[in-house]
Amino acid sequence: MSDDFNMSMRKFLKQVGVTSQQAIEEAMRDAGDTTGQTYTAKVVLTVDGLDLEHVVTGQITGRADG
Repeated sequence: MSDDFNMSMRKFLKQVGVTSQQAIEEAMRDAGDTTGQTYTAKVVLTVDGLDLEHVVTGQITGRADG
């Protein structure tokens, strides 16, 4: 694969990771004390023009407010 392709993909994935983490942290803060709770998270990735739907699921453990 080309360097341009690799760089554009890495830039996109970094943006996804950073903004997703920020959104999850904000939601956790807004929820208050989530200690001891486990949340199922799901990400669905689609790419326009390609026959791609990639689903990733996982668990996120809550944290104390603050």
